[in-house]
Amino acid sequence: MPQLPAPDYPADVRARLEADAKEVIARYPGSRSALLPLLHLVQAEEGYVTRTGIRFCAEQLDLTTAEVTAVVTFYTMYRRRASGDYQVGVCTNTLCAVMGGDAIFDELKEHLGVGNGETTEDGAVTLEHIECNAACDFAPVVMVNWEFFDNQTPQSAKRLVDDLRAGRTVEPTRGAPLCTFKETARMLAGFPDQRPGAVEATGGAGPASLVGLRLAKGEPVTGRGTDHVIAPRATTDGTPDAPRADAPTTGEPPSGRPAEEASGGHPSSHDAPQQTSASDVEHPSGPTAEEGE
Repeated sequence: MPQLPAPDYPADVRARLEADAKEVIARYPGSRSALLPLLHLVQAEEGYVTRTGIRFCAEQLDLTTAEVTAVVTFYTMYRRRASGDYQVGVCTNTLCAVMGGDAIFDELKEHLGVGNGETTEDGAVTLEHIECNAACDFAPVVMVNWEFFDNQTPQSAKRLVDDLRAGRTVEPTRGAPLCTFKETARMLAGFPDQRPGAVEATGGAGPASLVGLRLAKGEPVTGRGTDHVIAPRATTDGTPDAPRADAPTTGEPPSGRPAEEASGGHPSSHDAPQQTSASDVEHPSGPTAEEGE
């Protein structure tokens, strides 16, 4: 059994963390809403959430250590044991996996001599497989401390971890320059990145994702026919929405379907009640009791 209660931080560390915690808590109307950023704050101190960190958060927010522990053990972004300066995550969700993510993960395990969630002996790299990073346009994707390294191969991924372990500078494909896991955790706690140019550095979504966004807005896409543009929904009174100023004037709705077909629309289950056996008095079937009885 672990020693109870958990040991406290040294006086100087606690004073510094209390000042930071006060700033974080002041951002929220209810203090317990600050728990997630406070956990990032204590994780930035030691690289993972220790029993001391749990105790600190509980005291600052007037919670029990059990309540704080329940949150720590629920979210995978909080580490529960010492880990490396660089969290190297290989996406093994469906698209990245079939595009090579599984092969990258297997080769990195062999190359580093560690398993999933384990850290190299020098304390530099912790390897893990992770779920979708919403970067499928660039599959397979590797993330280091939540920064993107797109279109990876087993060879490029091995060079990446070798550079990290050797202390060489590596540049993410997009986004801010790379920093250590502790520095990342402090930013996630809500404190600004003070490095020159870091805030200005950015990177957008991939082309396919942006095409989907434009289609969802009903905008035409270069190189696509009008049948690829989503027709506007009807208004609540049943009349079609007013056409866009830049909409094509071919006499057909943006979907390319005949006007008589598109005028009424095709209501989904969320748009209008549908005739079902339960509502058909002529052919009743199923339970006769009201919902909830």
